[in-house]
Amino acid sequence: QVQLVESGGGLVQAGGSLRLSCAASGRISSINDMGWYRQAPGKQRELVATITSGGSTKYSDSVRSRFTISRDNAQKTVFLQMNSPKPEDTAVYYCNADVRYLTSGGFARIAAPWGQGTQVTVSS
Repeated sequence: QVQLVESGGGLVQAGGSLRLSCAASGRISSINDMGWYRQAPGKQRELVATITSGGSTKYSDSVRSRFTISRDNAQKTVFLQMNSPKPEDTAVYYCNADVRYLTSGGFARIAAPWGQGTQVTVSS
């Protein structure tokens, strides 16, 4: 089993900062791409940022220059530093990861199951 657990959400004022974390656990051999997604009420889940195992990053236009994605490969953790958040960033934030893990039949590669997410609320 592979599990993702997000944390760090909460209430933040516009212009403040918040740091989200997501830890992967299970019989993981390696993790390729990791990413953050978000889903606001009544909207579809959308991609926020991704990071490769080598540290290359991509961002959605709406968060570029304000948010920073990073990872700690040894801790199997991905972070999202949210600077100058806006009320429109209010959403449940989820992470995902492309993992290689050990099963009874050998190694397998999957997109890890979604975690429970962490709520971020930005007040104006």
